[in-house]
Amino acid sequence: MIISVASGKGGTGKTTIATNLALALGKIQFIDCDVEEPNAHLFLKPRIEKKMPVTIPIPRIDEDRCTHCGRCAEACEFNALVVFPQNVLVFDELCHGCGVCSYVCPEKVITEEEKEIGVIEMGSKDGIEFIHGRLNVGEPMAAPIIRVEKSLMKKEGTVILDAPPGTSCPVIETVKGGDFCLLVAEPTPFGLNDLELTVQMLKKLNVPMGVLINRADVGNEGVKEYCHNEGIPILLEIPMDRRIAKLYSEGIPLTEELPEYRDKFIDLFAQIKQIVEGGGK
Repeated sequence: MIISVASGKGGTGKTTIATNLALALGKIQFIDCDVEEPNAHLFLKPRIEKKMPVTIPIPRIDEDRCTHCGRCAEACEFNALVVFPQNVLVFDELCHGCGVCSYVCPEKVITEEEKEIGVIEMGSKDGIEFIHGRLNVGEPMAAPIIRVEKSLMKKEGTVILDAPPGTSCPVIETVKGGDFCLLVAEPTPFGLNDLELTVQMLKKLNVPMGVLINRADVGNEGVKEYCHNEGIPILLEIPMDRRIAKLYSEGIPLTEELPEYRDKFIDLFAQIKQIVEGGGK
């Protein structure tokens, strides 16, 4: 079962929930897909055992043989190529490495050069298999690294994906194809607005979902009312608790110091499993 943990905005406690769910379950695979700002390792503290670079193919033009017909630029959805009468400009930062330019080139003068955009690190901690990616500074595209991370998912057992915040391409790449998405929301007008956006995204992707309300005793009832009207189950509520905030600031998982939360997360997983086995309802 593939469970992604997402939120419409940063700062809702998404990584706190994802890491503590992993620790409560144990013997699962955990993948931090927030490759621009990975921080799950600060709480899980895995032993990194392996690293691998992530590359994408960038087109290179043989100008001596190019007829400057413009077919490559016409086919590129990302405007990464501009063809002039005497030369071709390639904007590496815009290239998504899809390869369509070399495919459509009638003269076959386009080759591909691998460009490293980041790295994936793998390790383990107390039976939890850990994977996270790091996007190189200055690189604009996180999705290729997330795709490689997801290619390393186990075929059996439970996989937890810690998604990036928001509803942009990296989040979509993370949650699509999953069995369930746990949405972490805060009960404020901002939290409700971003929750609505994320719910719309998941509906288009046809991914079953449930909500966990963090800092549940602040703000208003807007999130609860919205979930009730949309038929989205609220699986757990965690109150504003100074003890949790203190543990977080020290990088200590709350399930280690507050054992009552271990049972809460195990029950949370049981609810998710029941929804998935029931066909997402």
